[in-house]
Amino acid sequence: MKQKLIRLSQRYVTALRKHLHQGPCARLQPALRLGRQAVVLGLETLELARIHEQAVATLDLSFSKNGINKRAKVFFAEVMTPIVETHHAARQSKMELNRLNQTLHRRTLELAATNRQLQRGIFQRKRVEAALKSSGEHYARLLRESLQLQEGLRQLTHRVLASQEEDRKKISLELQNEIAQSLLGINLRLLSLKQEARNNTRGLKNELASTQRLVVKSARSARRVARQLRKA
Repeated sequence: MKQKLIRLSQRYVTALRKHLHQGPCARLQPALRLGRQAVVLGLETLELARIHEQAVATLDLSFSKNGINKRAKVFFAEVMTPIVETHHAARQSKMELNRLNQTLHRRTLELAATNRQLQRGIFQRKRVEAALKSSGEHYARLLRESLQLQEGLRQLTHRVLASQEEDRKKISLELQNEIAQSLLGINLRLLSLKQEARNNTRGLKNELASTQRLVVKSARSARRVARQLRKA
């Protein structure tokens, strides 16, 4: 690094001497190249100022004319241009970096807030899913119980209908037996009347009355059994 600084100082002296000898119309590109070389070496303003002072001392410009000193200052200012630009770029980069850091911090806060909202959403979704699962199981159990009740009701209805049918059969059988007995009694009475009609007219009247009562009784029995059938 020291050798590089020595060579840069030598080039600086050479370039400054040439610039001064060329007069006021001298071009400043050599000074700009020196400044860029200083930037590559990582020199700062103070170090480059020391190189310039050494060059001024080497060229013995302390007692030179004001015009020469002025051109030497212009040369130094042009050499400083890349470093100033570098510092400006560095400041801009720092400002940009600060801006990016602020943006990153803001994005981090927003991401954290979004993550919290997401976690709350996941928790709520899991809670809703658990509630739906529990509700689904509850309704499935209710459905099974409803189906079981329907099956029980169907069986009960079948048993009631079967019982009613059995009662109707019993009542119908009783009705048939009672009517058959009544008809048999009437038939026997008619046979008896046929015999009595030959021998005793008075007895015939009594038998007719008895037979009428038997017919009325049979009719009442038939109506009673019919009512029972309707109730059943």
